[in-house]
Amino acid sequence: MISANQVKELRERTGAGMMDCKKALTETDGNTEKAIEYLREKGLSAAAKKAGRIATEGLIQTYIHGGGRIGVILELNCETDFVAKTDDFKDLAKDIAMHIAAARPEFLKADEVPQDVLEKEKNILKAQALNEGKPEKIVEKMVEGRIAKYFKDVCLLEQPFVKDPDKTISQLITEKVAKIGENISIRRFVRYELGEGMAKKEDNFADEVASMMGK
Repeated sequence: MISANQVKELRERTGAGMMDCKKALTETDGNTEKAIEYLREKGLSAAAKKAGRIATEGLIQTYIHGGGRIGVILELNCETDFVAKTDDFKDLAKDIAMHIAAARPEFLKADEVPQDVLEKEKNILKAQALNEGKPEKIVEKMVEGRIAKYFKDVCLLEQPFVKDPDKTISQLITEKVAKIGENISIRRFVRYELGEGMAKKEDNFADEVASMMGK
């Protein structure tokens, strides 16, 4: 049985019509994340309809953490200068920049991971599986599963949002697209860490940020 609250939540996250949301939830046995995918595949999600529109406005957001130990520069794009100046858009940019400082993404999305980096990671994961004594016939499937986890670790759009781990950065943006009514996209980002590459004490910046947010 699909509840009214489930339909309401899906509608808020996607901007799709009420009946479309109810059908999507019915088709996916009440699974909200799968329902979002269903709506996007059918082109019924407001975010999906806006995804192809050109976003050339926006802002450059900076974030400094730990008394100057970590710095982030983010370019977040939208369609109009009007939206770029709204609090919703500015807050989104701040949240994503803070997340980058805490979560240390290396790439924006999976298809931007260089092939040589991906092949090296696959070889390492394959060796690990074989060293664990796994049968060679299932090693390839294990590597595929672990590569999916690797993408979630290193790709910004696939990482769980540090302030709400139940949603990814991609889902966070999709929700804002549905609310704001314009296409929003991350064009690029860079993260600097003081002394990066040098031997130094490792800190858990995700915990630090969570502590700062009162969590």
